[in-house]
Amino acid sequence: MKDFTFQNPVKIHFGHDKLSLLGDELKHFGKRVLLTYGGGSIKKIGLYDRVQQAVKDAGMELYELSGIEPNPRIDSVRKGAEMCKEHNIDVLLAVGGGSTIDCTKWIAAAACVEHDAWDFFDYDKWSPVEKALPIVSILTLSATGSEMDSGGVISNPETDDKRGRQSKLLFPKVSFLDPTLTYSVSPFQTAAGSADIFSHLMEVYFAPGETMYMLDTFIEGMMRTVIRYAPIAIREPENYEARANLMWTSSWAINGLVGADKPQAWSCHPMEHELSAVYDITHGLGLAILSPRWLEYCMNKDTMPKIAQFGINVFGIEPTMPQREIALRAIDALGHFLFDTLGLKRTLPECGIDESHFESMAAKAVLPYEGKLPGFCTLTKDDVVNIYRMCMK
Repeated sequence: MKDFTFQNPVKIHFGHDKLSLLGDELKHFGKRVLLTYGGGSIKKIGLYDRVQQAVKDAGMELYELSGIEPNPRIDSVRKGAEMCKEHNIDVLLAVGGGSTIDCTKWIAAAACVEHDAWDFFDYDKWSPVEKALPIVSILTLSATGSEMDSGGVISNPETDDKRGRQSKLLFPKVSFLDPTLTYSVSPFQTAAGSADIFSHLMEVYFAPGETMYMLDTFIEGMMRTVIRYAPIAIREPENYEARANLMWTSSWAINGLVGADKPQAWSCHPMEHELSAVYDITHGLGLAILSPRWLEYCMNKDTMPKIAQFGINVFGIEPTMPQREIALRAIDALGHFLFDTLGLKRTLPECGIDESHFESMAAKAVLPYEGKLPGFCTLTKDDVVNIYRMCMK
């Protein structure tokens, strides 16, 4: 295992009644708050009114940016940054899922610079993040873990790019996690969010090299948690235990702890970012379609033991069978969970996707890594194209 440094500064308020603390937390950062959110769901569940009242009771000035997209776009970042500058915003309040929080993080950074927001993501510029406004988040969807990490992914429809980046300045200062706020999440979004959580864990679990036993067992336990509680949340949307377990697992899957000793490039996420950049499909759905095919494509004599370990410890496959048989059954079990249990679409054609952009998407997926995507196994552009093609049937 490798040496590492771990730090996560996010303060979490978890549970039913923690929003009563919102006003006090916001007041720590100033007087003017920009509320960011997506569509009308926070109004339908009454959360918008609760936030409005909390800000009013705290004696703060409230400004709003609504309409943040499911795959947040650079234009929303630009618009939010301009609002921050115009109104001299002190703190950003992101209310929603990962897309809203991701977008808000980059608004916080873009509000502090004069250059265009896309310069943070342009490979030729890669402008540094040297300052950012403070962020408070209220989570309404268990999926990306953005409420407790330092990264965010932004799409640029003009260039068909979707890129992610991290900065220690983009950790939320405070995040509110109330599982009851996810009761209204649809079965599809619950399934897609669960697939996203599972993929975060897989990207770290299936890393090359030596790993820490403690972290592997922690990851396996979180995977089993998703397998156990995602179907319950789909069947019983107001099951607090299920929603709470998914919400807390979402945060810990990507807050830096389980990947502390495993610095490596992820594989499925760069491939999926190209899918949703071009086709604007739901991120978790794209990951679900890719993950079993990627694992199958990467299976060889060197990777087989880890896939077998995954099968035994996560899916309970009988350990006395030949290792290859265990590994193959593990991949089948993963597909069964994602497509049969969660009910997600199995193939790209079901999402309206053909092969016409595979070459260009694959080239972009490997571009930041000098043409070779490192990970569980190294993937070239041709390898990525082959994995996309596996997802056609």
